[in-house]
Amino acid sequence: MKKITLAVDEQILATVRRYAAERNSNVNALLWEYLTNIAASEERAKQARARLRLLGRKSRGRLGERSWTRDDLHER
Repeated sequence: MKKITLAVDEQILATVRRYAAERNSNVNALLWEYLTNIAASEERAKQARARLRLLGRKSRGRLGERSWTRDDLHER
């Protein structure tokens, strides 16, 4: 594990320490959880994009020639 140094306003740090204490936690644990969630979210998004690209390549559907105009779509 890597250690990082973080510069934080004293008032913000005091507020976050109280927030963590109310949840029986600490600032380090809150930051660890937050950063872990960001990394997991990015990984899920990356995997979803890869699955969509694969589905697109496998798709047998094709676009035909456009037979409508913009005005056709907005006729009342």
